[in-house]
Amino acid sequence: MRLTIIGGGGFRVPLVHRALLTDEARSAPDPCTRVTLYDTDRVRAGVIASVLAGQADGVPGAPEVRVAASLDEAVRGADFVFCAVRVGGTAGRVRDERVPLRHGVLGQETTGAGGVLYGMRTVPVALGIADRVRELAPDAWLINFTNPAGLVTEAMATRLGHRVIGICDSPVGLVRRAARAAGADPERVGFDYLGLNHLGWLRTLTHQGSDLLPGLLADDAALATFEEGRLFGGEWLRALGALPNEYLHYYYFGRETRAAAGAADLTRGEFLAAQQEAFFAEAARDPGRAPELWERTRLEREETYGAEGRAASGGWQRDSRDLSGGGYERVALDLMAAIASDRRSRLVLNVRNGGTVPALPDDAVIETVCEVTAQGARPVPCLSPGPAELGLMLQLKAVERATVEAGATGSRRAALRALALHPLVDSPAVAARILDEHGGPGAGG
Repeated sequence: MRLTIIGGGGFRVPLVHRALLTDEARSAPDPCTRVTLYDTDRVRAGVIASVLAGQADGVPGAPEVRVAASLDEAVRGADFVFCAVRVGGTAGRVRDERVPLRHGVLGQETTGAGGVLYGMRTVPVALGIADRVRELAPDAWLINFTNPAGLVTEAMATRLGHRVIGICDSPVGLVRRAARAAGADPERVGFDYLGLNHLGWLRTLTHQGSDLLPGLLADDAALATFEEGRLFGGEWLRALGALPNEYLHYYYFGRETRAAAGAADLTRGEFLAAQQEAFFAEAARDPGRAPELWERTRLEREETYGAEGRAASGGWQRDSRDLSGGGYERVALDLMAAIASDRRSRLVLNVRNGGTVPALPDDAVIETVCEVTAQGARPVPCLSPGPAELGLMLQLKAVERATVEAGATGSRRAALRALALHPLVDSPAVAARILDEHGGPGAGG
């Protein structure tokens, strides 16, 4: 199996490589034999290659790692292509977050105005990548890590159809934490999860034929042991009757999260920009220490993840069990293994709706439990969303589709519609000012 990672200079790439070094991955029927990195920043790609070399040191059967000079070289001959790009780099993220905050609305990488701005900038690049994969590796599967994952996957699916699948670590993390809090083995629970990327709900959590979720929601002590329980609080969770994805804190507690973001000295993007600049500079000077420097930086990154939500919900530290990784790279490995070996698996993925939610178009990308085989990923039958959940899904899907249109065509009308229709942006006039200051499609006119 040959794997290409587009955005191979990305900070989280070593997590995927580390998963490929496990005994399970190396003993698979079709193990990964080659990892090709491609990034427009060759220095960053070289640093990440040094991290991977250190991780693989002494591991028998570790895949060969190489850095490609061009996108076409990287894609040609690949069996799986991971797309993990950040268009505009961390400087772009800083602008996506700061401009909305100056206008009194949330600035966040994937949610609210920040997510729309990031999506519009990313869509044309993602479409270009999809076109090259379709041309040079038509039998490859593209696994999209690029945020905002749902709308980027939907854009790429217009070129690649079912051969593009989006992944995210938030749902698997939620299931794992909820299972532990309910006293069950996370590897032995069943579950029903449905929504859009960063807008989903865990509706059942079953073990040995019983649904553990009602008991968990009724137990304030158990809820206090994991992140989503502390974020949302027992009273609100019992009112919902479900466990929301952590990103729904921006919607349900919008006033509090905006206040926390406005009070912070740095946005998340500003923190990561400074952190990553320091890491890449130091690792480039001393490649032999790159693995050690990366691990230290990764741990700090995980410890500070979600700081705004934690501040808005009283302030608390993340559980040490959530700091070791095992999120989206685990999903990626399971997805590749299921397709390559035709090993039937159930995973939460971003795929085309195909009638799962009748109110949404069949080609709209949703995030839900899928059955994966050599033929790809298909949603499994699930409970219908309630009116409140469906209402949010419909509104956000309209935003996502307008964002894709704006990114693909440069339409100011579509860009304004995407921003103004977002429930976290409360005025078309504010949306227009954000668009003009940020410099998005049709800015200034």
